[in-house]
Amino acid sequence: MTDATAGATPAVDPGRKSKSIITTDDNTRRRNRAEKRFQYYGIAAIGVGVFFLLALTFSILRSGLPAFTETAVSLEINLSQEQFDEAESKLLKTGAYEQLFVQALQQQLNAEGEGDVEVEEDAVGRIMGNVGSEIREFYLANQDQLGAPVTFNVPASSRVDRYLNGGLSRESLAESKFLTPEDLDIVDRLVEAGTLTNVIDWDFITGTDSGVDNPGGAGLGASVIGSFFMMLVVLVLSLPIGVAASIYLEEFAPQNKLTDFIEVNISNLAAVPSIVYGILGLAVFIQFAGLPQSAPLVGGLVLTLMTLPTIIISTRASLKSVPPSIRSAALGVGASKMQSVFHHVLPLAMPGILTGTIIGLAQALGETAPLLLIGMVGYVARGYPDGIVSGLMDPNSAMPAQIYTWAARSDPAFYEKAWGGIIILLVFLLAMNALAIILRRKFERRW
Repeated sequence: MTDATAGATPAVDPGRKSKSIITTDDNTRRRNRAEKRFQYYGIAAIGVGVFFLLALTFSILRSGLPAFTETAVSLEINLSQEQFDEAESKLLKTGAYEQLFVQALQQQLNAEGEGDVEVEEDAVGRIMGNVGSEIREFYLANQDQLGAPVTFNVPASSRVDRYLNGGLSRESLAESKFLTPEDLDIVDRLVEAGTLTNVIDWDFITGTDSGVDNPGGAGLGASVIGSFFMMLVVLVLSLPIGVAASIYLEEFAPQNKLTDFIEVNISNLAAVPSIVYGILGLAVFIQFAGLPQSAPLVGGLVLTLMTLPTIIISTRASLKSVPPSIRSAALGVGASKMQSVFHHVLPLAMPGILTGTIIGLAQALGETAPLLLIGMVGYVARGYPDGIVSGLMDPNSAMPAQIYTWAARSDPAFYEKAWGGIIILLVFLLAMNALAIILRRKFERRW
């Protein structure tokens, strides 16, 4: 005996509407609209980020690209042996060569149909600086060029550059002794004659700092060499130390309070401001150890301390990403713990280790605050190192420190050089990040 009759149909409430899984109800519509709105918010956020990135890139390029070019006077001079001997016989030899340059410049302007142009020697000195010494140095080193036409590209002063780029007006030169409105008349005539043109300033990339009085001759080459030696020290020290510490903490260290304390402090050190590492380097490496101030070796040691937490954290994350089955399989076929780590786990984690190392080096390359404390900003490098030992131990500068020095100077032309240095620094950083992506894609294993 049962309570329900077999085959009986359950009662249906006639006032209740049946629902179908095919029909979209109100709750589903609201949920779908909320998801759509969230997608639009994400697209809008990406658009705002891209807009500000493009604006920043445009601002950097607009302000920094003029640093890669310079305004130069292209003039052909045919100096005879008699003129050379006469100039060398005078007391003021550079002044004699400057007079020859003025005469050649005036003849070229008159030949171009500019009328009777009177170019004074003082005006040439204000427009182009000490042009006589450059011509004299050339002919002293190349006396076989006497009697033959030689084209000189003499750089104009930084104020002429600013005038041609629109950064300097005639009204601002009313009481200036460095460049007068009459000098600008000569500059305009030189532009009309095609004698004054823009050329690529290779000295900005390969040259050295020229001091506070000559922004036109300032270059970043020596600072690039200084940064290279610092990154070499960081790579040689931070990579083996960071990887060894990560392997021990991740694979061999026992889980106790001491290792927990070490792990917490490594994470905290990654968030310490970089200037604290500069203070530490000043106290330990310079004042206590007696290492030379402003040396790339000291800068590399300071940046190694700053980079180690980043490399350790990224390396440990790469080791954790290797499946435990790899370790179990190696141990199951008779490998020791060290063999399983170094023969199986470490090769599989190498893409992440290389990526973290390169990103840490890129972060160290752009740091300025630690270099302030060890004196690399106060030193002006006027030449290249003689060798590896000299490059490590002799005072030098670095790209971020050089950019900071230029930005702090009063002449607006140095501000333009600072923007150009930022472009070069960004190129290095983008290249290092691109290398990290390529290495990760090349060595990445999927399972």
